[in-house]
Amino acid sequence: MKQFYEAKRVLVTGGLGFIGSNLAIRLLELGASVTVVDSLIAETGGNPFNIHPVQDHPNLSVRTVDVRDVLAMERLVRGKSVVFNLAGQVSHIDSMLDPFTDLEINCRSQLALLDTCRRVAPETKVVFASTRQIYGRVAEELLPVDERQAPSPVDVNGINKLAGERYHVLYNNVYGIHTSVLRLTNTYGPRMLVKNNRQTALGWLIRQALDDEQITVFGDGSQLRDFTYVDDVVEAFLMAGANDAANGQVFNVGAIEPVSLREVTELLIDVAGTGSYRLEPFPAERKVIDVGSIYIDDRKIRRVLKWRPRIELREGLGRTVAFYRAHRAEYWARRPEAEKTAGAA
Repeated sequence: MKQFYEAKRVLVTGGLGFIGSNLAIRLLELGASVTVVDSLIAETGGNPFNIHPVQDHPNLSVRTVDVRDVLAMERLVRGKSVVFNLAGQVSHIDSMLDPFTDLEINCRSQLALLDTCRRVAPETKVVFASTRQIYGRVAEELLPVDERQAPSPVDVNGINKLAGERYHVLYNNVYGIHTSVLRLTNTYGPRMLVKNNRQTALGWLIRQALDDEQITVFGDGSQLRDFTYVDDVVEAFLMAGANDAANGQVFNVGAIEPVSLREVTELLIDVAGTGSYRLEPFPAERKVIDVGSIYIDDRKIRRVLKWRPRIELREGLGRTVAFYRAHRAEYWARRPEAEKTAGAA
């Protein structure tokens, strides 16, 4: 991996966010010259402290730019070998409350970025962060779900992410802009947004556990999910960016094994040594977008790119809990009363 990325000029959109910052740090370790782009829009997860370990690195450049700014992005993509396209609006609930902003960020800006690459940087490889949310509700007999499953998103966010990934595949097939799409599922680890419940359900549960609060798990907690540690996800991005076999392909990026929401909550409380939980019926606004059990089949990426997840859930939770205990001041924020109960999604 170092042989490919050393001295490469790389752009990471959403690079002050959760996965983007972890990816940027790893790229610098591999010898790449990294430009990080982030809008730092409130509540979306961008946090300058996320790149604190490398903030003075000579090969790092940070630009506060919104990916919707076409002229700025045109300047930034020129001369880049790889663009890791992670900028996005991640809240499913917010996408239903403000669908047009979600459309602008997760759909229109993705098309604009690709067309900019077509015009000024046709040699650039683009790796796009999508989501297993595009599958929607899947019948139990069809689990685990693989890439051949017909998408059926249950919210605006899922629809726009699906459109974004299809634009990436289209530009690969029609214009020769080498692209790859990774469908992520419940990524967790250091640098998650935990000041509110807009990004990852598990991030919010970690905050509640570390605050020694009672966690609300909606439903009976038997819903199955797969949780992937961020270092494993970063490795998937790096492999997709470096391997021509990934061009034009869509890959599920999964976990070692699925676990129930109740089980992961109990494990988190055990690892943290604080917190408790209760089961509670779904509130109406969450019930309509809940997908029940959903976990993915990632044999394709294991076969094509030789990727596989390596970090066990207990180990990953231990690393994550230790990170937030060490850096609590940089990630905690005072919460409105309305946010003090939130369940796993």
